[in-house]
Amino acid sequence: MDILDKLEHQEVLIIGDVMLDRYLTGSVSRISPEAPVPVVLHHATEDRLGGAANVALNVRALGAVPLLCSVVGQDGDGALLQKILPENDMTVEGILPLPNRRTTVKTRILGNHQQMLRIDTEDTHDLSEEESRLFLNQIVRMLDSRPVRVIILQDYNKGVLTPFLIEAVIAEARKRRILTAVDPKKTNFFAYHGVDLFKPNLKEIRDSAPFPVRPDLDSLQQASDFLREKLQNQFTMITLSEKGLYLDGGNGGKIYPTVPRNIADVSGAGDTVISIAALGLAAGLDLEMIAILSNLAGGQVCEFPGVVPVQRDILAHELESFLH
Repeated sequence: MDILDKLEHQEVLIIGDVMLDRYLTGSVSRISPEAPVPVVLHHATEDRLGGAANVALNVRALGAVPLLCSVVGQDGDGALLQKILPENDMTVEGILPLPNRRTTVKTRILGNHQQMLRIDTEDTHDLSEEESRLFLNQIVRMLDSRPVRVIILQDYNKGVLTPFLIEAVIAEARKRRILTAVDPKKTNFFAYHGVDLFKPNLKEIRDSAPFPVRPDLDSLQQASDFLREKLQNQFTMITLSEKGLYLDGGNGGKIYPTVPRNIADVSGAGDTVISIAALGLAAGLDLEMIAILSNLAGGQVCEFPGVVPVQRDILAHELESFLH
């Protein structure tokens, strides 16, 4: 059996902040007479699934079954997101529209293939206790009805993953013996007590550790030991950008360097890595293979502009080349 075949058909519950990535593309040939800014002649608008929804796209691209749970506004963008999901073979049963919340939209204006400006429309306050309980009930219903192998918590600090919800979901997963993986952000960095896989990037661990963290083995091991003491997590993965990643399964970690790439855009690479790592753990792959796949997949998506999911056929080809 092909290694990537082992990732297929697993049902993955993805909980976190969804958003629309909106791209307004055009050409620039002059500067505005009104202010010293370029004039972009608009050619096209494209809406892509972003945030936790991009994790779901990656899971689906790898042949597994994504079950996305998130909150959107009862607005036009929320309706659009719920329309795009089925177009990408994904269910909307885990999406909760709320009346007092705006759907997160990141609008990027590109002129001559270069990003000129980004405009964010969003609400980032935490869900209320009532909204959190409503959302938790929806999550539990999905867990009751589907054979979920792993839960990915994808945190973008937009208020969906509240401390109450994080604790409740991890407790529910432990009760059901379902693996959990988190891609954390700073606000609730230490709220993920008992998670199986904790995957910050180097900047996030530097911002949260009470000591300097360098991208060398001794320093990363110190950071991993600190996290394990705080969170009681089993696996720590720290992504190191162009230097690859560090992975520790509890018996001392190792740095896995990445392969050289022509980088176009690093957006969404973390979504790809958490998808591969969580699926790999659920499939029982060894840590070395999980690290290799995570590096290859995370690097692959950086070669394309904008937020894009991994391409399985390219990944299979690169893996074969890497192993031989």
